[in-house]
Amino acid sequence: MHKWYQLFPKNTWLSIYIWIIFCILPFFFIFRSSSLITNIIGILMVVLFFLSYRYSYLSKGWLGYLWVIVGMLISCVMTFLFGYVYFSLFLAFFIGNIRQTVGFFILYGIHVATTLIAIGYGAFLQQDLFISQFPFVIICILGVILLPFNLFNRNRREQLEGQLEIANKRISQLIVAEERQRIARDLHDTLGQKLSLIGLKSDLAHKILDKKPAAAKKEILDVQQTARVALKEVRELVTNMRGVKLEDEIVRVENILQAADIKLTIDGNLVLSNIPLLVENVLSMCLKEAVTNIVKHSKAEKCKIVIEQLDDEVLIKVNDDGIGSKGEVGFKIGHGLQGMRERLEFVNGSLAIDLKSGTTLTMRVPNVIKHTVQEG
Repeated sequence: MHKWYQLFPKNTWLSIYIWIIFCILPFFFIFRSSSLITNIIGILMVVLFFLSYRYSYLSKGWLGYLWVIVGMLISCVMTFLFGYVYFSLFLAFFIGNIRQTVGFFILYGIHVATTLIAIGYGAFLQQDLFISQFPFVIICILGVILLPFNLFNRNRREQLEGQLEIANKRISQLIVAEERQRIARDLHDTLGQKLSLIGLKSDLAHKILDKKPAAAKKEILDVQQTARVALKEVRELVTNMRGVKLEDEIVRVENILQAADIKLTIDGNLVLSNIPLLVENVLSMCLKEAVTNIVKHSKAEKCKIVIEQLDDEVLIKVNDDGIGSKGEVGFKIGHGLQGMRERLEFVNGSLAIDLKSGTTLTMRVPNVIKHTVQEG
């Protein structure tokens, strides 16, 4: 906020002492005249200029522009009568601080034109005076032409930097929200898969407990081991938030499908090349969710996983021969599939569901080349 006594432009390349000189200097030009009336007119012009200059800061909209134009007229009068051209620098700095593009260019054009005309006509009337201060007049003309653009661009850059800072804060908030959702999904998926496995093995142990005690004991030991693994994964997820490789996830998928008596077939290369860990982690978690859904809901006997890394994308298909086609009418996208879709969209991927032959989930993620630094 500008104080009533502030007359000097801020954040310029000129010292405040130079501006004080510019404020005192017009009186030197005025008192060079021997006419009392001319001196009074000059003093009134100076006072009126600073009043109009101050009100141009205080006013808004067209009224502020009107006060600037009044200042331009006073500057021209001072140039004609006394050869004082330096009020134009005050106006140049003010015009440079105008934020509106149209208003800036209109006032800039008017100011440059009136300043050049005033200096030209003033030099014609008082040739000796303008010749004596010729270097300073040239500097003043350059300032009128260049300084408004410099200030306008700087203010525009500061405005954009402010908007960028606000946008970065908003992005940070969205990242935090997305991270919370991701942690929730990861916990759900990790615990869901292991608890499903524990449930299957517990049911199996219960069924064979009387007939095959040794086998039931083995299943119970597997339940204990799975529970330990689940606890370990939850701790790692919370503390380290580590990424999961696709080849590591395939091993877990094989274990859970084997426990559910579902035959697994895998086609393709399990080792993905030049893929960011985040993308591979998303694909791994989506694959785990897809297999968990097969075990829970499909009643399938076979499962086939196809992994292809094409030139422009990574494609993973998960197909089962369960009740997907038979239950097509009542098929609904639950939280698991919705979470998969959200994960894939986060890395610009997509999820397609085909219910014609069992259920086929097709996951696609654009192939992002991860640049590596070559030594030597």
